[in-house]
Amino acid sequence: MARRPSKIEEAAPPGPGHHSALNQAGLRISAHANVDGTATYHVGGNTHPHRLTMRRLGGEWDKLHQVWVFKAEDPSAAIVEALATSNSAGLEEAASPKPHYWGHRQRLRERFLAGAASALPDYELLELLLFFSIPRRDVKPLAKQLLERFGSLGGVLAASPELLAEFDLDHHSIVHFRALRETAGRLAREEVADRPVIGSWQKLLDYCRTTMAHNKTEQFRLLFLDRKNTLIADEVQQEGTVDHTPVYPREVVKRALQLGASSLIMVHNHPSGDPTPSQADIDMTEEVKAAAEALGIALHDHVVIGRKGHTSFKSAGLL
Repeated sequence: MARRPSKIEEAAPPGPGHHSALNQAGLRISAHANVDGTATYHVGGNTHPHRLTMRRLGGEWDKLHQVWVFKAEDPSAAIVEALATSNSAGLEEAASPKPHYWGHRQRLRERFLAGAASALPDYELLELLLFFSIPRRDVKPLAKQLLERFGSLGGVLAASPELLAEFDLDHHSIVHFRALRETAGRLAREEVADRPVIGSWQKLLDYCRTTMAHNKTEQFRLLFLDRKNTLIADEVQQEGTVDHTPVYPREVVKRALQLGASSLIMVHNHPSGDPTPSQADIDMTEEVKAAAEALGIALHDHVVIGRKGHTSFKSAGLL
């Protein structure tokens, strides 16, 4: 078995004549010399219209780097000759005026894979998501419109299918958004599972914000803990309207007894975005606390989640 190269060195680019013709076709080629003496050639850029030609000439598609890889010899001359005589994707078509976003998708993908993910603004991350469902179109304006309409990246991912459809997004984009939001929630939950919640408080808040901050109606969630303050159950007890969720102290305590919980944390969201507790929130919390303590169950906290932050009843002196 051939030894895998441990180091890749950039070799000389293709000749000026071929380089010009490839640029005209929207393609770019780079030669890579491996330490074992072999060479590979990567063809990138606007390769989609020329994919049949690339495959016919012996290229292999590299999904990770989004380039065609040629391992035998410099394919520049063969590609230029093939494109010049092609009726479906020749140089004549490629020589037409290019749109302003020409090559943007490839450049953005390369920046992302090169480790610049954390530096990308929200609209570029949203662009990357839209690439998968909207081919061959400048989606930057759409990404910015979505962020302006829904306020944040989380707001876009949590938007209803009906609202997203107003932007002509098809079901592929909508399913992609909802799957990503669900994945983010599950990853955040893994950070608080099987460990003391009190010692992982920030991770708990991150989880609650991920799953609840952008909900359009109020949701009342109960986190049940054992004697070591480890999460044993995370349940949505009630879902209400845009400004009210009915909560029944008897049902809260009943469920805690069924699970054998020693303590609990209550969490609910304010769809308005303002996490300031209402008087009804305060009164309900006192009722639940009294019912739970009567049966030896501690109420550790009640957290109100909003897009603008959160409020802890315990930290605010309300519990």
